Amino acid sequence: MYSRVYVEITNHCNMRCSFCHGHSRAPRQMAREEYAHILQQLHGKTEYIYHHLMGEPLVHSLLPEFIQMAAQAGFHPMITTNGTLLDSRGDALLDQGLHKVNISVHSFEKGTPDTHAGYLRKIADFAHKANQRGTIISLRLWNNGFDEGRNDQTLDLLKQYLPGQWTPNTRGYRIRDGVFLEWGDRFDWPDLKAPDYGNRIYCHGLQDHFGILCDGTVVPCCLDSDGVIALGNVFQEDLSGILSSPRANAIREGFHCRKAPEDLCRHCGYAQKF
Repeated sequence: MYSRVYVEITNHCNMRCSFCHGHSRAPRQMAREEYAHILQQLHGKTEYIYHHLMGEPLVHSLLPEFIQMAAQAGFHPMITTNGTLLDSRGDALLDQGLHKVNISVHSFEKGTPDTHAGYLRKIADFAHKANQRGTIISLRLWNNGFDEGRNDQTLDLLKQYLPGQWTPNTRGYRIRDGVFLEWGDRFDWPDLKAPDYGNRIYCHGLQDHFGILCDGTVVPCCLDSDGVIALGNVFQEDLSGILSSPRANAIREGFHCRKAPEDLCRHCGYAQKF
């Protein structure tokens, strides 16, 4: 049983955030029938589905239906979003069984003070409504060292817009029951053009999670934005067979021995955290 699976329902995004690696794949959105097939394949493999890998899930018109389908099938549906569409599309998600929303509140770190404040106000309004419905909210400030002085302003505005205890913890703040702010560092995404960090490496890919791109490609890592390590395609093959293939097993064994099982893994800055 995997702790989570990343299902990318679209690779299109409405933003070009400085911290995002991006991808070079053709734009695509997952169809209802494709999503239903993936839910069927995921039974017994996880309880938690994240509806992204690349892309902004709220641009997909069927996201509320997908959330409802996942919840009715016994999964805990979750999304990670840049937050820009929550004021127009967020309410449609709240009655569908949404378990948790991660919001990258550093998405507007380059915006003007007015747009930044308006952006955070909309996020706080959604967080309050979602919290009342029982949805967990995690506000992410994953930009340590790159905030250009805006983190203090972000915290001041969020404390104004989203009252609570704001109790510090090891990861950030517990704002109130079910609402958190989480610190995090930027990192270098895996990229074959990035520096080679060497063969000694460890990763949780294929051990506690894996990803499915919007065209059905199964990848071992939630950061494989271009599907470089394509293990198979869930629309063409059985997912259990893909996850137990010789290549997938070699990746697990490599990480177990702290050796890079794939060339892309040697070029991953995020894995240096482990």
